[in-house]
Formats: sequence, C-alpha cells, structure tokens
Amino acid sequence: MKIVEEYNDTRIELIAVKKADYLGDFAVGVSFTDGSYQAVSFKSFLENSLHPSIRKYLSEKLFKEFRIVDGNLNWNDYDLIFPIEDLYVGKIS
Repeated sequence: MKIVEEYNDTRIELIAVKKADYLGDFAVGVSFTDGSYQAVSFKSFLENSLHPSIRKYLSEKLFKEFRIVDGNLNWNDYDLIFPIEDLYVGKIS
C-alpha cells in the first residue's frame, strides 16, 4: 500500500510581530515579519475601557512592560493581548 500526501502548493504567509518599541503616549511602533511597520495608539482603547484589568494599563510604567511572545504583543503573561490583524492595520478597538 502506498500512501500519497497531496497538498496545495499555495504558500500562506503568517504575519507576526517581529519588533516593538514604545513611542510614547501609549503608542507602540510595531514591525512585522513581512517587513511592514505600523505605529499603533492604544490610548483611546485604554481610556474608553470600563474594565479595571484594562484600565490599569493607563499606568505608563505598566504599559511599557510589553513583550513579544510567540509573535504577539503581550502584556503580563497574556493579561492584555490584541489580534495581529488589529495591530497590522493600526486600529485597536
């Protein structure tokens, strides 16, 4: 018996966060693995949230402690995380 594996030769590029730098005033400059860059402002999202676990990131000191984990922009071990596509288009809602 011969097992043949078929696949579609179309390559799907997965986009991930490659680098992120704090720009000030709750904005982060995000570089992606496809070479694109987006300056993303989180300020209005944080200010408009009513949830205390999100509003705590209005502390600039706490907000600046993000890390890149598995290609995602991540705060405090997944306490705050956003979809890559939102970061990619620069619209946080």
